[in-house]
Amino acid sequence: MKLTLDVWRQTSGADTGEFVTYIVDDAAAEMSLPELLDRLNAQLVEEGEDPIAFDTDCREGICGTCGITVDGIPHGPEPHTPMCRQHLRSFSDGAHIRLEPFRSSAFPVVRDLVVDRSAMDRVVASGGFVSVDAGTAPDADTRQIPFDMAERALDFSACIGCGACIAACPNGSSHLFTGSLLTHLATLPQGKPERGRRARGVVESAEEEFGPCSVYGECAEVCPAGIPLSAISAVNREAARAAVRRNRDD
Repeated sequence: MKLTLDVWRQTSGADTGEFVTYIVDDAAAEMSLPELLDRLNAQLVEEGEDPIAFDTDCREGICGTCGITVDGIPHGPEPHTPMCRQHLRSFSDGAHIRLEPFRSSAFPVVRDLVVDRSAMDRVVASGGFVSVDAGTAPDADTRQIPFDMAERALDFSACIGCGACIAACPNGSSHLFTGSLLTHLATLPQGKPERGRRARGVVESAEEEFGPCSVYGECAEVCPAGIPLSAISAVNREAARAAVRRNRDD
């Protein structure tokens, strides 16, 4: 199949950048989008041009590294699917596809399709962890967790930290990402001792790094992990709980 690609090219964060049009005439329907970029880069190298910079790692929909915007949609046309699992069978032969980096003020462009998502790392560092004694792991039956509680925690821990929710939000909000982090840690007993301290740190960091929630739900529509929209309510709920219980760890 033959595809025309408008790809965002930007040499650095100081450069203004622009779309450059390329044609790949030997693409195959079973190719993923990263494989298409690999093919285009091989073509560019053969022609003596600089290859397109883009992030990629596991290519199994697990790490969240590969996120870009495809035809205006974070990750691409297939819902709840990361960019590395988006295949060309979703496009028709002769299609014109626009590829650009995640667009958010919190994600400055580093080069071409690569953005700096360290703002999300700073939110995690502010409280996205539990403090436990290191050493021999306790017996699995030492702390029993009800099935419904475990399932709820797993549902919200599925977030892969790709940043698509932030790129989709017109305000650049991280509420889906932040809310999923707070919910899954607050659900399990291991996370409860630091619940209040965690909420204060995470919410304060998120407010510094990202915009307010738009409440329209664009985030949940593009989330490759299918994090439910109810996650956004956890941000204000956990912040309010922490404020009321200010003098207590939980």
